[in-house]
Amino acid sequence: MKQIIHNEWQEILQEEFQAPYYQQLRMFLKQEYEEQTIYPVMQDIWQAFELTPYNDVKVLILGQDPYHGPNQAHGLSFSVQKGVKIPPSLRNIYKELEEDLGIKPANHGDLTSWAKQGIFLLNTVLTVRQGQAYSHRGKGWEMLTDAVIRALNNRKEPVIFLLWGNASIAKKALIDTQKHIVLTSPHPSPLSAHRGFFGSKPFSKINDALIDLGEEPIDWQLPEEE
Repeated sequence: MKQIIHNEWQEILQEEFQAPYYQQLRMFLKQEYEEQTIYPVMQDIWQAFELTPYNDVKVLILGQDPYHGPNQAHGLSFSVQKGVKIPPSLRNIYKELEEDLGIKPANHGDLTSWAKQGIFLLNTVLTVRQGQAYSHRGKGWEMLTDAVIRALNNRKEPVIFLLWGNASIAKKALIDTQKHIVLTSPHPSPLSAHRGFFGSKPFSKINDALIDLGEEPIDWQLPEEE
C-alpha cells in the first residue's frame, strides 16, 4: 500500500484508503488533475495531516473546501500561501483574534505555525477546481473526513472542536460532547460574521480549555513574513 501520509494518520486511515469509495475518489482526482486546474497542488492535499499528527491534535478547526483562486490553497483550512492577498474570512478571523486577545493581524495568511502547535486545520473536502467553489463536493472526501473526525472522537485525550458555520456544526453529531469540547459559532465569512462570529472569543476559550486540560496554550501570534 502506497504511503500517503508520513505519520500515524496513515495507519489510522488505512482502511479508508482501501475502501471502494476512496478508490473511486482517487480515479476521479487523477482525471481532474490531468484535465483541469485543481487546488491545492497534489503534493499539498495532505498538508494538514503531515503538520499535525494524530496524537498531537489539540484543536480541530473545520473548514469547508479549499480556496479556489491561484496560489491560495496549500492544504490547511482558512490558510493561504504567503504573498497572496488575505481572503475575507481570514481577515475576519484576524479581526476577532485582535478583539479577543489583542493580537495584531499578521501581514500574511499562512497559518502553518498554528498547525505545528497542534491546530488541525481540516477542510471537509480537500480539493477544488479553479474558480468553482465546492466543485469536488459529494465525490467521497466527506466520507474520509467524517472518518477523521470519528478517529479524533475515539481518542482518549480530549480534543477541542471549533465548528464555524452550519456545514461544520452538522459534524457535531459525530462527536462525544461529554468527552470533548465543542465550540460553535456562525462562519467568519463576511456573509455571516456579524451574526455571532464576532464576539465569540474562540481563541481565549481554546487557551482556557487547554490550560484546564493541563496542556500548553496556543501562541496565536503568527510570525511576520521576513
